[in-house]
Order: sequence, then C-alpha cells, then structure tokens
Amino acid sequence: MTDKFLPKLSQNLLEILDDEEYHDTKIEVGNDPNVKIFRAHMVILNYRSPYLRRILSTNKSNDGTLTRIELPNILPEIFQIILRYIYGGILSLEDYDATDIIKILIAASELSLQELILHLQSFLIKHKVNWMMQNFSLIYQTSFRNNSFLELQKFCMELISKKPERIFKSPEFTSIPEKSLISLIQNNNIRMSVAQVWEHVLKWGIAQNPELSSDPSNYSKDDFIALRKTLQHCIPFIRFRNLTPKEFSSKVLPYKKVIPKESYKNLIKYFLDHDYNQINKSEPSKSIDSTIISDQHVELISKWIDKLDDVNASDTETLASMTSKSNSLYEFKLLFRGPRDGLTPDEFYEICDNQSFTVTVIKVKNSNEILGGYNPISWYNNPTYGITNDSFIFSFKDKNDYILSRVKDPKFAIVNSTFYGPSFGNGDLILRGNNFYNNSYCSKHSYERAIRETEGIFSVKEYEVFQIVKNSF
Repeated sequence: MTDKFLPKLSQNLLEILDDEEYHDTKIEVGNDPNVKIFRAHMVILNYRSPYLRRILSTNKSNDGTLTRIELPNILPEIFQIILRYIYGGILSLEDYDATDIIKILIAASELSLQELILHLQSFLIKHKVNWMMQNFSLIYQTSFRNNSFLELQKFCMELISKKPERIFKSPEFTSIPEKSLISLIQNNNIRMSVAQVWEHVLKWGIAQNPELSSDPSNYSKDDFIALRKTLQHCIPFIRFRNLTPKEFSSKVLPYKKVIPKESYKNLIKYFLDHDYNQINKSEPSKSIDSTIISDQHVELISKWIDKLDDVNASDTETLASMTSKSNSLYEFKLLFRGPRDGLTPDEFYEICDNQSFTVTVIKVKNSNEILGGYNPISWYNNPTYGITNDSFIFSFKDKNDYILSRVKDPKFAIVNSTFYGPSFGNGDLILRGNNFYNNSYCSKHSYERAIRETEGIFSVKEYEVFQIVKNSF
C-alpha cells in the first residue's frame, strides 16, 4: 500500500526542482565554453549526496546569497539527468545509449551516489554485453578508475578468463592495456591457435607504434628495437613451441629480431631437434575439437558440402571414386560451444553474428540423436530469413544411420531470430526455449526430408558451431 504513494512523492519533488522560488544553491557544471548553471535546494542535496554534503558544509553562505558549488568534471547534460534522479529517484536507462550510461556512472561515482552506481553497473552487464565487448578497452579502463566499480571489474576479469577470444576479435583490441593483453595470452581457454595469438600480439604491438608498417621486411634496426621494447613483457608468455615448423618459419622468423637472442636460439634448437614427420606418424591427431561429432562425421559432412552425396554408400567402388574426386577435407574451427559459451540466442549471436560457412551440430537431450545443419551465408542478429541454395540439415543416430536433407525452398533456408539459436527452414530445425532450448522442434517445410521421426519438441543437451576452412592435400 505504501508503494502506491511513491510516484506522487517523486512527482512533487521534481516539481520542487522546477520551481525557482525556494532555491538556495547555485551549481556551476562543466568547463568553458560548455558551462551551465543549475539551481537546487541545499537540504535535498545534503541528504542525497555525501560528496555534495561535504562541499556544502564548507561553502554554506550566511549572508542570504546563494551557496555556490562548482562541478567542472561533469558534463551539464549528464548532471541534469543525475539531478532529476537526486530529486525524484527516477532514471529510465532505456532512454540512453551505453556511452551516456558510462558518463552517468562516472558522474555518479564523483557524487558518491552508491545506490545509482550499483544500479548502472547491473544494467550495463545485463543489457549492454555486446556493446561492452566491442568497447572492452573503455570498459576495462573505466572499471579500474576507482573501487566503486567492482561489478564492472568482475565482468572484465570473467570475460578475460572465460571468453578471451572475444576480446581478441573486439574492434578496440589494440587499445587494451598491456596488463589485459598478458592476461589473455596466459589464458588456457583461448579457442585460437598459437599462430593466431601471435598475430594478434603483433597487431597490438604495431598499433602502439603507429610509425611501423605491417610488413617487417621494411623495418629498420630502430623499428625492431621499438617493437621489441613494446612486446618485451608479452613475448615470454607466447607458447612458440606449440607451433608447427611451417608456422614458426612463416610467422616468427620475419620478427626474429623482436625475440630476445637467447630465447630465439633455444627455439631454433627445439625445432631442429624434433622430428615432426615422425611425431605425426606415431601420434594420429584428432582434426576436430568436438564433444559431439568425430573425424568420420567431419569427412562425411565435408563431402555433403561438396555435394558428393549422390552415390550409393554401399558401393565401395563408387566411394573410392568419390574420394578421388574430392582432394580436400574441411577443417572445422570451433566458434561456439553451448552450454560453455551460453545457451541463449543473445550469447549465440555475440560470437556467431556475421560468421559464414558454419556447421552446427546438436546433441539431443536424453537421446543418442545428433542433429545439425550447414549455413554457407552469414548469421545475422536481426529477424529475417537467409536465402541460399546450398544449405542442408542432417541427423545421425549412429555413424551408419543418417539422414541428409537439402534445402528445397531457398527463400526460407536460414532463420535469423532474436528468439532462436541457429535455426534452419520454416520450422525444419528450430532451436527455441529459455532452458537448454527446451522447446526445439523439427517439422518438414523448407527442406527435402524430415530429419527426425517425430515433430515433437526436444531439449538440447549441448551444441557446437564450427567455421569451415578448406584444406588442400
């Protein structure tokens, strides 16, 4: 019952702010030429802001003139928002973009508005994750301005720890502090090869030295010295020994003058002493990082991508000719794994938005079924259908029992939706639901065949999204 009166109280207090008759305090906000004068009430400021209370205690006027406060570090338009919050206790953050919310947060910190500081951090983490990842450098630096932003600090450190590759791919990657870069390099969860990590570290180092070109063959002695000095704290954490000799030759040798002499000599000795051909013969490698599908699945899906499924699987002679027709196998690079990376559409699109040539595989809960689909065009975080003639969906019960279904209505080949995970057709393979996509279903519409025996709903136990790259042999 009491809460029903609060909106009216808030409205009356805002009317007091807008009424000039009883003002006793003048607040000068901003720096020349962007300065604005606000008039307010000492008693309200005193009880709402510890920072303003301290200023008022020393600036109080006894001669009837207005008490004067100066706030040069806050923008007038931001202070106006905060002043209305101070009086009315209302702040609709949906009306502001993320950049303005950061400015409000910094101003709230200066004014010691702890209640507002906590609320702003919570709102950013809940509603602005994509923006914060794209502007990670700004968020990281803001979060460590003082100890008031503990929630943002926690968000940054968890992002570095759990999903470091997102920061590598951020448009602001080259602006992150050295401390953050070292944390990324040390992280064991990075879903990137050592060669890719090294390329990003070089990119960061070159960005700190704008006079350097991206081609080391043009570097002078001083250029190498400058880059070595920039990367001196990062290089010890690069796992160079995990490179192949070919990667070491193409990626590291051109920058050998950046690596300390002793370290470089040890690396050369290491690669010369190891017989990689023998290692590769004695230790067969698994070509796919998956908990759902095997290399045999990869081989079969690769042939489907190349449209080599028009043969009889029992005809060994035809299979041999099919293999000879295709001199390539696709490399499946893991982009996303749920639930490790999340199980919501937002989390899927955070990583896979604008990614093309992807294969999705899905493990059905309480079943041996594996479902999946191939999307040659980009996923797009906006409600729309993707048009393509080359997509397909499939299912496996075991390695010898599968269903392949190619698209027959290209206008509805791919479904992009803020409510779905990776989905195909006008209902043919839809991941939907708030809890492990527990309202997912398959219903034949836009593809040639149904890939499940039932159109009933199912839950997803886990799923993976891979980007495919063609390897030539």
